[in-house]
Amino acid sequence: MIDNHYAVIMAGGGGTRLWPLSRQSKPKQMLRLIDDRSMFQIAVQRLAGMFLPEQILVVTVADQAADLHQQAPEIPIENFLLEPEPRGTASVIGLAGVVLQEKDPAAVMTVLTADHFIGNVDKFKQLLQSAMLLSRDGYLVTLGIEPTKPATGYGYIQQGELIGSYQGLNAYRVLRFTEKPDENQALEMVAAGGHAWNSGMFVWQVNQIMAEFERQMPDLASSLGKISAAWSTPEREIVLNREWSALKPETIDYGIMERAGKVAVIPAEGLQWSDIGSWDTLFEVLEGDREGNIVLGGQYLGVGTRDSLVYNDQDDRLVVTIGVEDLIVVSAGDVLLICNKDEAQQVRQVVNQLRVAGEKYT
Repeated sequence: MIDNHYAVIMAGGGGTRLWPLSRQSKPKQMLRLIDDRSMFQIAVQRLAGMFLPEQILVVTVADQAADLHQQAPEIPIENFLLEPEPRGTASVIGLAGVVLQEKDPAAVMTVLTADHFIGNVDKFKQLLQSAMLLSRDGYLVTLGIEPTKPATGYGYIQQGELIGSYQGLNAYRVLRFTEKPDENQALEMVAAGGHAWNSGMFVWQVNQIMAEFERQMPDLASSLGKISAAWSTPEREIVLNREWSALKPETIDYGIMERAGKVAVIPAEGLQWSDIGSWDTLFEVLEGDREGNIVLGGQYLGVGTRDSLVYNDQDDRLVVTIGVEDLIVVSAGDVLLICNKDEAQQVRQVVNQLRVAGEKYT
């Protein structure tokens, strides 16, 4: 454990891409996909040895806070910060920033997500230690994932000149952030090399990121200042709700990182990272059977079935597949989803259509 260092876990997402298992009331971070722990519990437990529970903050929404605290009761309840409604990662990080500034003016903040898979925890801890040292030299630090394909769902980071070696890991200046490129751009960046996926994990001195809010997002900085002034007063909830409702939704990538001056990236080779962004990505983190099938949950019988994923959350229902290949089959609650593995990303569009139609299934 290191004094003045704090972890902020962003855990307020609604979760659509793992529908129908993931619903508005039960987002991805609460699901048990890898083992008998939720994704949130795994995220908390991988911090053991680096952060005390008192050094971990969780930013979430009110209707998820009780369940998350029940899953990680070692984190003090006052460390669960509630955003009144989703306003993007910039405001989430800003809220944690003002709380940490009041708690510890010398704070260094490590920003993490609640719902990503990391297979190599030792590498993860080495990366964070390197990033913490680098942040002491005045850099806003991000961790870059080596691209395995020209994905369009991630932001890309172009690395520049070598800054130096920190804890045995090289760090580079960031030349450019490109947020979710089109397919041609993604192909060009992967082919060119020197580009990494933006993992969404950051390390920086709190005073520096707050200065960037002042410089680049003055409206948000103004609201955060009012929230900070009221935080230890009886007016906290009133001011927080009033200021939050007026915020423009924005990500930290668009709002800050693309135009920040002193930004560095540490390549995270060997991290075994996945954001588990859709059902098909489970094939990247879970081992299939002899036929390449991944079977999760209750009863299942497969005949002539290959390279498919089957999830069944009902013990009294038998799911059977015959003569199929490359399918996603999810039986969860009141919904049965069947799709081709290559079309799993379309689940989000289905959820959006259901929400527009006012259907209950989301």
